[in-house]
Parts: sequence; C-alpha cells; structure tokens
Amino acid sequence: MVESTQFKLYGEKCAQLQGESEIRFAGIIDKDGQLIAGGFKEGLVPHENDEARLQSFLEFVSKASIRTEYDESLGPINYLAARRDKAVLVSFPFPVTQILLLISAEPSANIENLAKKVVEIFTDVK
Repeated sequence: MVESTQFKLYGEKCAQLQGESEIRFAGIIDKDGQLIAGGFKEGLVPHENDEARLQSFLEFVSKASIRTEYDESLGPINYLAARRDKAVLVSFPFPVTQILLLISAEPSANIENLAKKVVEIFTDVK
C-alpha cells in the first residue's frame, strides 16, 4: 500500500515536470530499468520508435546512475546529463530506494535550470 502511494506521488511529480515546455519525458525508473511512474508528455511522439532499444537504454541509465564506487572520494552523483542532437537526457538517482528520475528534454534545454526545477518539485517527496 505504501509503495502504491509512493508511485502515485512520483507520478504526480513527473506530471508537474511534464508541464514544463521543454520536457518531453519524465519518468521514475527502478533498478531493473522498468518504468514505474510517469512517462512521455501526452500527445508527444517519442524519438525512439524501437521499444526494445528504449528498454535497453532505460536499463543502462538505471545501472549507471546508481553506481557508487566514487561516492567516498567525490561524493554521490547528483545527476548525469547527456546532450544529444535531438534531446537532452538527465537522470537523477534516488540511491536509498535504488530508483531514478529520467528526463528527456528539447535540445535547447538548460541542464542546470532543469536540475533546479527537479529539486524544487521533488524536495518535498517523503
């Protein structure tokens, strides 16, 4: 019951992010790379039309974001960002629960502004 309430809250937070004009996708991914809340902005056609490749990407991002080998010397990962020709991809790990927030935005998006918006929206998640 607590888990479904948490997923509902995450879904609401992702929906808030999807309200931002430059954000195309905001979703919570579990440690196995499965989407558990959020998704693409309604009415939006994803760039990636091959479901298997998209799933492989989600698994890769999940594993990369939850890595901890440099946490002691450099501190934990706050977020990972990649700027591509067609999109900006940013992942925010939630290490305690081993999930992450993945955002895909328009290529013109400012990564630092996106990060600030995520912190603003997700700060009050309990």
